[in-house]
Amino acid sequence: MNILIEFLAVFKGYLIEVLPFLMIGFLLSGLIHEFVPAKLVERHLGGKGIKPILYSTLAGTVLPICCIGSLPIALSLHQKGARLGPVLAFLVATPATSITALLVCYGLLGLKFTVFIFFTVILMGLFMGVMGNLIKFAPPKSLANPACCQEKEVAVDPICGMNVDMNKGLKTEYQGEYYYFCSAHCQAVFEKNPEKYVDTKEHIKEIKERVSSIFKYAFIDMVKKIGLEIFLGLALAALVSIIAPVGEFVGNHFSGGLGYLFSLTFGLAMYICSTASVPLVHAFVSQGMNIGAGMVLLIAGPVTSWGTILVLRKSFGGKILILYLTIISVLALSFGYIFYLI
Repeated sequence: MNILIEFLAVFKGYLIEVLPFLMIGFLLSGLIHEFVPAKLVERHLGGKGIKPILYSTLAGTVLPICCIGSLPIALSLHQKGARLGPVLAFLVATPATSITALLVCYGLLGLKFTVFIFFTVILMGLFMGVMGNLIKFAPPKSLANPACCQEKEVAVDPICGMNVDMNKGLKTEYQGEYYYFCSAHCQAVFEKNPEKYVDTKEHIKEIKERVSSIFKYAFIDMVKKIGLEIFLGLALAALVSIIAPVGEFVGNHFSGGLGYLFSLTFGLAMYICSTASVPLVHAFVSQGMNIGAGMVLLIAGPVTSWGTILVLRKSFGGKILILYLTIISVLALSFGYIFYLI
């Protein structure tokens, strides 16, 4: 009974400490979801060179998407022409951190942890992207999607009403949306006075609708997606904190180099979202775990899951999967040790 009371007290303490940062993070996630057009993100993640990798990495660090949620987006980007590098960078940066996770990290682990993990994720994404682009990659036939087998996507020309092949027609962006044209003449007419041909009521939500959408996504959809994981992460952290044998075991065995191997193995084998992993790392470090090993768990845990492993193996092949896991393992251990030294 005393253990239960102590557990609830520690859990309550964690919840009170984390809740304000979670609320802010969820709200910012809702704003990003509502006001950042998906097409704007997609437009900057294709192409060659370092820019798409940088864009995909930076987008991944702020987008409120978990490891599982990033998979369909990454595959969609690849099918639309994004190279392997930006896709792998996106898969690393997106689940590794988020605005919510950074705020919770600041609240529990401090500014040093927060700044380090943020820039570490960016560097890991860039490195993963560069390595991905250096590898000669032939996608499976199911992803190659040859032109003869593509389904024709059709849009309506807003000037003349003619059906236009979206893969071949001329297009213009206006207010975050693309409009397609059968000829340069129709395109020029539209660009001269786009307001005349766009029904703003259909494309711009009323203020009340947008506010409702923001709060629905932030405090209903996001809570459904990662709320349970955050709750379990806090519960595990409280459990680790109150059970003396666990704390003694961690302090005796994971205060040195063994802690790095444990954190890497634990992180690769178990999927913990970036936000939920923070209180768990805080509990381990509080019980004596090497602080560098704590950083390893914070890096490796969110970016690997069985879903990611299976999808990478099926969609990109075993070679790419091995590359992905190897780079994450090496970089997580390296950055964890660097954090310990500083």
